[in-house]
Order: sequence, then C-alpha cells, then structure tokens
Amino acid sequence: MKIAVVGAGAVGGYYGGMLSKAGLDVTFIARGKHLEAMKHSGLHIHSLQDSFIAEGTFTNDLKKIKEADLLLFTVKSTETKETAETIRPLLKKDAAILTLQNGVDNEELLTNTLGSDRIVSGSSYISASVERPGVIRQYSNLEKIIFGGLPETNSRHVESFVHVLQIANIDHEVSTSIIEKKWEKLLWNATFNPLTAASSASVGDVLDKKPLRRTAEAVLAEVVNVASGLGVNLNDSWVKQIFSLSEVARNHKTSMLQDLEKGKKMEVESICGYIIKKGKEVGIDTPVLETIYAILCSINDRIESKNTEKAYPSN
Repeated sequence: MKIAVVGAGAVGGYYGGMLSKAGLDVTFIARGKHLEAMKHSGLHIHSLQDSFIAEGTFTNDLKKIKEADLLLFTVKSTETKETAETIRPLLKKDAAILTLQNGVDNEELLTNTLGSDRIVSGSSYISASVERPGVIRQYSNLEKIIFGGLPETNSRHVESFVHVLQIANIDHEVSTSIIEKKWEKLLWNATFNPLTAASSASVGDVLDKKPLRRTAEAVLAEVVNVASGLGVNLNDSWVKQIFSLSEVARNHKTSMLQDLEKGKKMEVESICGYIIKKGKEVGIDTPVLETIYAILCSINDRIESKNTEKAYPSN
C-alpha cells in the first residue's frame, strides 16, 4: 500500500509521519525550505507522547504520486483547484483521496475535477504547526480524524483509510454524516480563525478578553444561522460548548494566524467567504463576519503583492 501526502505541512506532515513510523510507504509532497530540510534530515515530529524522525520520499514532484494507492490531500484551500487539475492525469485509476482541508467547499472542487467515487471527506482535530523547516510540533492530546464517504464514494475507499489508520494507531471515527461533521469543524474555524488573524490573538485571548469573546459569539451565531438556513443539522451540544471545549487549545495559534505570521495567504474564502456567500443565498445576513472578512481580504492582498515582488523583483 503506497501513500502520498499532497501538502506535507503541519497536518499532512504529522499524519504522514505517523503512517511512515508504522512502516507504511509514504511519499511527502512539499516545497521550499521545509522540503529541503526533510530531504536533508528527515521529518522530525514532536508530540506530547513521543518524538521521532519520519522517513519516506520527500519531493516537490507531483509525478511521484503515480504509484500511490491512497492520498492524503492537505494543501491549503487556496491551492485546491490548481493542485487537483495538476494531479488528475497522474492518478491511478483506483486511487482514493482523503481530504482533511478546512471548509466544506473543497469536496465539490475535488469531486468535479477528480471524480466523485474516489473522494473521502474528513476533518482533522489536531493542534500542530511547522515549528521550523523539517520540524512539526503537536501541542495537545487532541488528535483525531473524523471521515466518511460522500454519496457517490466507493465504500471500499473508506475501508482502505480505516485500515491504514488502524495500522498507525491514529485515532479515527467513520461518520455517516460527514458533511455535518465538516460544518461543525467549520463552525469552530469561522469562530476563531478569522478573529485571531485579524487581532493577532491566540485562542486563549478570544476566550478571556471580553471584546474578542463577544465578537466571536456574534460570529458563531451568524454561522449557526447560515447552517440552519441551508438545512445542515449541527450538534446542539457542540454549539453550546464550543467555547468551553476550546480550553484545550487556548495556547494554540490558529492556522490563519500561523499563515499570516509566515507571510502566506490565508484561507479566507473557504473559512469566511463561503459562509457569507451561502448566507446571501438563503437570505441570512452575516455583518460581523463580513467585516472581519473585508479586513482579512485586504491583508491577503498585501501578502500577495509582497510575495509577487519577492518572486519578480524590479530592476
């Protein structure tokens, strides 16, 4: 069983490392300094329970996925469409893909581009970051993947991912209502990610500081209203406990804030824009989220301009 991790950052790198540690054949697709460090010294993973060096094939060549039976698709949502179109002609006929990306819009892009029978949808519940090139640190005991097939997914593909996750002793749960589960994850992301990025705050800051807490509560209410308008059945206990359950991640920097601090474009559209768009479709206003969205779009534009200047410096 050959596995490829497409986007070996914090999430993909961590789970790919766990699979490699269990003796599975893993190819890590990455780029930049992170890739060079892994090529030189392997992928160093530190968690609360263990530290180890994951081995495997480290490359930026997407052609290396040609032999992969299973793919973990963990690129940023800003890169979903381009990456999917690139790998489409390279995939084995029966290769299965598990997406662990933020948001709920990536599944549509992937099924339209790569075929609906091979896509397995999932959410990763983990607090991790690329501490420095070649090094991933996992910060809490929370470490779980919830996944399941879409209506047209071949059930055999779900079973294949269950098999390898069991081998690697990765905590997982198969859900028969995975889109609802993805919305629950999106609910957390939309409540904490945009606000922490816009205010350079940790999750703990949002929990403790009244102005931030009130803003987060307003965003939460807006997202719940949009989900309800779309007919998505959210777990009431999860909604009611979202702040108390987030205590475990109080020292965590959200993925948006991590991207911002590294000068990378943030996943503004998948986490904010999608909800605003769907709200308009069902006639539900999201004024607080729209305000934060406007701020983050402006920041993203500046990041993109700076990155373009670095790539194509003027004479």
